[in-house]
Amino acid sequence: MQKGQSLIELLLTIALVSIFFPALLTGFASTRNNRAVKDQRQLATAYLNEAQEAIRVVRANGWSNLSPGTYHPIVSGSTWILTSGSELIDSNFTRQIVIENVNRDGNGNISQNGTLDPSTKLITISVSWDSPFPNSVSAASYLTRHDSNIHTDTTIADFSGTVQEVTVSATTGTSIPNDGQVQLSAGGGGNWCQPNLSITALDLPKSGVASAISAIEGKGFAGTGDNSSGISYASIAISNTHPPVATVSGTFDGFKTNDGIFGDADYAYLATDTNSKEVEIVDLTHITNGKYSEAGYFNAPGNGTGNSVFVLGSVGYMTSGNHLYTFDLSSKSGSRPQLGSVTLAGTGAKVYVVGNYAYVAISEETLELQIIQVSDGGRTLSIVGQADVNGHEATDVFVNSTGTRVYLATKSSSSQKEFFIIDVSTKTGSRPTVGSYEANGMSPKGVTVVTGNKALLVGTGGEEYQAIDISNETSPTRCGGLNIDSGVNGISSVLEQDGDTYSYIITGDTAAEFKIIEGPATNGTYTSPSFDAGSDVYFNSFTVNHIVPSSTLIQYEVAVAAAVNNSCSGVNFSYAGPFATSSALPSTTGNAAYQNPGRCIKYKVTFSTADPTQTPILYDISFNYSL
Repeated sequence: MQKGQSLIELLLTIALVSIFFPALLTGFASTRNNRAVKDQRQLATAYLNEAQEAIRVVRANGWSNLSPGTYHPIVSGSTWILTSGSELIDSNFTRQIVIENVNRDGNGNISQNGTLDPSTKLITISVSWDSPFPNSVSAASYLTRHDSNIHTDTTIADFSGTVQEVTVSATTGTSIPNDGQVQLSAGGGGNWCQPNLSITALDLPKSGVASAISAIEGKGFAGTGDNSSGISYASIAISNTHPPVATVSGTFDGFKTNDGIFGDADYAYLATDTNSKEVEIVDLTHITNGKYSEAGYFNAPGNGTGNSVFVLGSVGYMTSGNHLYTFDLSSKSGSRPQLGSVTLAGTGAKVYVVGNYAYVAISEETLELQIIQVSDGGRTLSIVGQADVNGHEATDVFVNSTGTRVYLATKSSSSQKEFFIIDVSTKTGSRPTVGSYEANGMSPKGVTVVTGNKALLVGTGGEEYQAIDISNETSPTRCGGLNIDSGVNGISSVLEQDGDTYSYIITGDTAAEFKIIEGPATNGTYTSPSFDAGSDVYFNSFTVNHIVPSSTLIQYEVAVAAAVNNSCSGVNFSYAGPFATSSALPSTTGNAAYQNPGRCIKYKVTFSTADPTQTPILYDISFNYSL
């Protein structure tokens, strides 16, 4: 029994050994292979680190050494250089350095599809091997020549360039001596809430009382109304200078112009008291001895006079008595044919047209506004909406560009307000009043809306020129005004392309009927002096320290050019941009005036705002450049 048991135990032992011994042998072999792989990876990593150090030396020896391509490092003399192609080390390791160009987007971020950044390269180093098993290690990094030289503008002295509607002032709360900043509202830019009459006034010819005013950029249109002793019409040229200069460029006579006038670049349209020519069309393209001539006219049916006139496209609009007429202006010459008409609830004091709707201020105590839909090229007029605000006669109307708000002025009332904001986002039916304002003794004759959510109300009695903050439509509030004892008979406002804002008023001052009141600047520019780097350099990028509140915008343009006669004076600069934020600068764009590399650099900053109470501010701007 014992001998039998021993045999069985021996057989079991042999069986177990046969099972576990191969596994033990495999484990021993795997350990040896892992150690070999680890050794190879460590060696490959050492070769990779060596290549990284070589690249740093190559970069230090000259940025031009980093051209796109595939390379490997070698020692030449006492330094590293790059030579083309990959290399085989120890008959097992393949090492290569791949250099690639880098692009950046408009915000300076690395992008696959941006603008070439010649001062940044993507470096990818890889080491691969085949024995004992295929494997590799790699590393990618960006090299730049940035942070080499910096030019910064930050002080008042640094910001010594050319300003247009911007100002350079001291920055408070910084440790930099005479630290400066640039922002909107230079050059005497006004404030709607602090109006003054200091900049421009003009005496119109003859002695009549002017009561009609309209304006576009660079030109005002004025006419008499209270009597016939003045001129029918005066064209006022207004310079785009600061302050603006107003001069009478020509006149037209023979009619008494009522409270309605409209003008464009080539023609003036006068609402007259002449029954046969309720609208007189004045040709402004030709002048003889300072006099303009009649181009055409519109004669409305029946007997009446023209109260107001408006032109949109090839359609003219005129109110006469309790009618609104449309007439054809596809041509301006001769008698212009009527297109359509509609009977109003009362006398049409003023008409304003936006899109396919005409908005008429009604001189009627039970209804002060009517909305007329215009279709079929002006041939079909249909009253679709109205507003009853205070039971007093309306005198003027203004409509915003989207046709969603009407701003209505009415005659003075001891018990009712005189200025109303009416919701016309829907045109049909009775339109609700959003907000209203008490004119405090003024009898309004004109209204306009200007930048910064301000309305300007003018008239006679009380404070004759009032600025109203309409930011909160439900509660319009006076924010400033002027006493003009002779009274204000009409107002028009202009936003110029360069951001200047003005209101033009017609007063009872027979010695200076036409006056200009300045509002705040909404656009402005700062152009730097040229910076001389001393030699040709590559301007890599710029960074800024600025604030840009909501409803404002700041943009940067940069110009790089070669020196002329070893100087940056007299250089013809051509700008690249605009850039909204800090950005990498492009290389030469093909425009010979813009060169990068170059020796000379200038920049231009454009400031703009949709809310004149806010402005972007530039505190610092820095340019990075490399030899």
